[in-house]
Parts: sequence; structure tokens; C-alpha cells
Amino acid sequence: MKSPKRIIGIVVVLLLLGAAGTGIYMRIRPAENASTTSSGGDGGPAPEVSADSAFSTDLPIPVEGAQVVQQDLVMEVSASGQAVAWQGTTVKAQVAGQIRSVPVRENMAVSGDAVLVRIDSTEMQLQLDEAQAALDRAQATFREQTIGDDRITDPAIKAERERAARIKAGIDGAEVALRRAHLNLERTNVAAPFGGRVASVRVVQGQHVAAGEELMQIVDIDPIKVEVQVLESEVGQLRPNGKAAIRFAAFQGESFTGTIQTINPIVDQTTRQAKVTVLVPNPGGRILPGMYASVVLDARRLPNRILVPRSAILERDVDRRTMLFVFSGDGTEGTAEWRYVTVGMGNSTQVEILDHPDTKLVAPGEIVLTTGHSSLTHGARIRLVQNVAAEGGRPR
Repeated sequence: MKSPKRIIGIVVVLLLLGAAGTGIYMRIRPAENASTTSSGGDGGPAPEVSADSAFSTDLPIPVEGAQVVQQDLVMEVSASGQAVAWQGTTVKAQVAGQIRSVPVRENMAVSGDAVLVRIDSTEMQLQLDEAQAALDRAQATFREQTIGDDRITDPAIKAERERAARIKAGIDGAEVALRRAHLNLERTNVAAPFGGRVASVRVVQGQHVAAGEELMQIVDIDPIKVEVQVLESEVGQLRPNGKAAIRFAAFQGESFTGTIQTINPIVDQTTRQAKVTVLVPNPGGRILPGMYASVVLDARRLPNRILVPRSAILERDVDRRTMLFVFSGDGTEGTAEWRYVTVGMGNSTQVEILDHPDTKLVAPGEIVLTTGHSSLTHGARIRLVQNVAAEGGRPR
């Protein structure tokens, strides 16, 4: 006779198996009901839906394109550089005294002759008054010494007596002292030597300064210079007035245009580099001296080349052959034509297409695909758009 415990265990196992079977049945039954419902309610089988009918592959793929051009290919030299003020100077006190006011602040734009610092002028005014009084005394002495000289008829004798009288009276020295006193009084108002921006202010109101003490700096940063260090092997390809594209670390994604101003004829013996100065417009003063820059300089020109955007060139993974896609069609819709090409020289944005017996050329005016084309096949239906990402395509 079986023990009660063994009987209870068998019952529990049977109950568990029954519960599991019920769950499986309930999962299958809704699927059958859904199948019946989707059949249209007539009890017949549901119509088959293929992947092609659910997601049509006949829709044209959005791509971007650009025209093939025939023009000069401008070669480039890439280098690093640093922004430097177009001109700058240290402003110093020319007279001693106490600072009455500093009406400027750092990075303020000032015009030439604008007052930067006012030094107390009381002492200079007293010196001017003293100099004027000394001149008055000298002139009085001169008049005393030349009383009656109007009766002298010989012009040479009369001129010699006047010259001697001026020396004895000290008129010449008194006049020089008066001019110096005027100059020192004017120097109590320290003016900007040229238009620019204020930098490195070192004085405050109430401070006493000595003659020759540094007050601040003035820098002219519009335009601003970018000093670029170019390898000696590349500097020979550059010419003054050539164009330059400059990117600053402080302005990510933004490019500035400059012009090569000068090329230093001396190559540094340690770095084997020469300094090239690029002039960049800076009307808002955004570019500041000391900013790091990466620069692409226009170098020699290769005339009359067939050029396509560098982004149009693709490379087959199988044989490493270069190719591109040419748009074939009317308007904005057409097909992608796979074409092997031979590439030549290039710069950061363009590459030339060479004539070669094993590949085909592209003709000026043809449209080559530049974005959204990396996974296309020959003959794929395409649609030219301005922005692939906005059209739901695949950006490069």
C-alpha cells in the first residue's frame, strides 16, 4: 500500500502539469481568435502579407549631390598658429603724480587720443605758473637792457645788442622751461597712442605713479594676425596674398577667412619652420591674442582639372578600387550609376579625376552623389535633396 506522503506528491505534480497546460492553451487561443478576426469575419484563412508589400523598396532613396567642375585645383598647406595683435604697446606714465581717474576698463574699445588715465595736475600747473613768471622776469630784464637801443642806426650793431641782452636776461632758457611745463601738464592726461582695445590695466584711482611706470596696454586686434609655423619643405609653395582658412579652438565648427600677409625668409634652425603671418578681419573683437588656431593655407595651383567633392569618393572593400555614383535622370529623381574612377591630387574639399584606360571619367556638369550614397547599389532609385538627414535618409 502506497504511503500518504507519496500519494500527496503525485497529486501536487499532476496539479502543476494541469496549470501549465492551461496557460499554454490560453496563449494559443487569442492568437487563433485574432487570426479569425483578421480573415474578414467569414471564417476563411487570413490573407498573406509579404515584407515587400508592407515596406515598399520601390521608394527613391534621398541623397545629396554636387556638380562636377573643371577649374584650378588649389593645393593646401596645413599648420598650427596663434593669434597676435595687429599692433600693441605698453602705455607708461610720463610724469609722476597721483591717479585721479581711470575712465577705461579692460577690453574696452578706444579711439586714438582717447584719455586712458588722468593724473593729478596740481603740481604741473604750479610748475607752469613758475615757468611763466620766470619768462616774464627775463623779458623785463631784456627790456631794461635795451632801453635807448632804438636810437642805434646800424642794424648789425642793434641785432648784436639784442642777442646779447636776451642771453643775459635768460629769455631763451625761460621759454624752453615754459614749453616743458606746458608739455608736462598735457601729459597728466594719458592718451591712447592709437585706436584699439584696453588690456592689462595695472593702476587704480588714488595710486601714486612714477614717471615711466607701466599703466596698461593698448592692442589693435582688427584686423588680427595669426602667426603660423610652416615647415621649410612647404613654405616655398606659399605666396603673399594667398587665401587661408582658420579655425580656432575657442570657436568649434566655425571657420574664418584670412590672407597671407608676409612670409618670413628665415627658417628656424631648431624647428626647421618659417613664420607665415595671416591677416584675419576681426570687427567684433571676438578673436583674442593668444588663441590657438589650425590653419589651411592656399598653396600652388594646378590649372584646368576635373574636380569632384572629396565626399563623393568611395572605396570598395573587396579590391580597394575607388569609385563614385553619378546621378542619372531628369529633375530630382533618377538612378545611381556606379562608376570606377582614378583619383589624382586633392585638397581638403576637392579631388581631381584623371583619365585612365581602366576607369571612366566624369564630365563637367554631371552630378555626383556626396551624401547618403555609401550603401547604394548600381541602378538604385534615388531622389536629390538638400538635406539627407531631414528627409530620413542616411547621412555620410
